[in-house]
Amino acid sequence: QVQLVESGGGLVEAGGSLRLSCAASGRSVSDHVMGWFRQAPGMEREFVAAISWDGYKTHYADSVKGRFTISRDNARNTVALQMNSLKPEDTAVYYCAARRLVIFTTPSDYNYWGQGTQVTVSS
Repeated sequence: QVQLVESGGGLVEAGGSLRLSCAASGRSVSDHVMGWFRQAPGMEREFVAAISWDGYKTHYADSVKGRFTISRDNARNTVALQMNSLKPEDTAVYYCAARRLVIFTTPSDYNYWGQGTQVTVSS
């Protein structure tokens, strides 16, 4: 089993930056794809970014390309999401997720989830 715990959320003004972190425990996730998803009130959970097990491949939602960067540190069993040029529409609960081997963008394809961290961007 894998346990995921997110941190780093908060309130920021539009144009600002935040860095989210996700720490995995229970077993190594070095062979897992790690992803970030978000869910705004009344909306479905949506894909934000994912990174391959070795860190060489990344994939981003069009809405965050050029502003967000996903990275991982397998030695520390962590994954991060650097969010720059934040917009009010980025406001959501952000979730870290894990699945084995292949990058997918659908939430149901991920096996492990964190509890989420709130990100609020004020205009």
